[in-house]
Amino acid sequence: MPDIGSTLFLFVLLCAAAAIGFWINGRLSEDHRSRDSIELMQLALGLLVTFTAIVLGLLTTSVKGGFDAAYAARSAYAGQLAQFDRCLRDYGADAQPMRDDLRRYTAAVIASTWPWEKPPTGVTYPATANMPLTGESSVLAALIDEIGYKLHSLQPGDSLHRNLAAACDQQFADLLQRRWAVIEGVHGSISPPFYWVLVFWLVILFASFGLRAPPNRMSTTIIGLCALSVTVAVFVILDLDLPYGGLFGIPSDSMRNALADMMR
Repeated sequence: MPDIGSTLFLFVLLCAAAAIGFWINGRLSEDHRSRDSIELMQLALGLLVTFTAIVLGLLTTSVKGGFDAAYAARSAYAGQLAQFDRCLRDYGADAQPMRDDLRRYTAAVIASTWPWEKPPTGVTYPATANMPLTGESSVLAALIDEIGYKLHSLQPGDSLHRNLAAACDQQFADLLQRRWAVIEGVHGSISPPFYWVLVFWLVILFASFGLRAPPNRMSTTIIGLCALSVTVAVFVILDLDLPYGGLFGIPSDSMRNALADMMR
């Protein structure tokens, strides 16, 4: 989740910028209040507002698209896990050790990705305290590799089991692709330098509001509400840029459903 402190700092910064604008506005001479100066300021404000709206709109579209892609990748990954388990179940008793490893792997993924939720029950899995919230984990990688080794060491004795082994091998390859799609699909797209450039644009915009508006209660209330709205919008953008752990984070439902299917 985005840092609440930094979001509140942005709100205070925008209000302070508007206050500085009010302070400068009250000390301008009549030469700076001519019709030409006011018209120029209105044009500049229109440009700033339009440009900021375009940037925020593009950012919202970009991070929402990335969030939806990460959500779809996680759902597809959960479905592939359940499908692979069913293939191992169809193979028979020789594949039971792989099914046990797959359950442990799935439970460990749930516990490490959503550590604030209730941990999975009914299955033992590796300790997840030192596992990263997102990205590659050496423990989970070793566990999924062990499943692959056991799968490739199967020795089917008839045509039915040979066909099932081939199908499971293909599904395992698809599972690895889905896994990497999940791992690589959670990187944030908003860099800190770009974020602070955006903050600078917003500060200039709200300082311009203070320069243009009369310092009365109505103006300060409207500017305060605008600052709050922009701050909330930036918070939502930053939250969506982090698919896991935020207010709008990807839920664990699909992975828990896959694990429940494996436990049957």
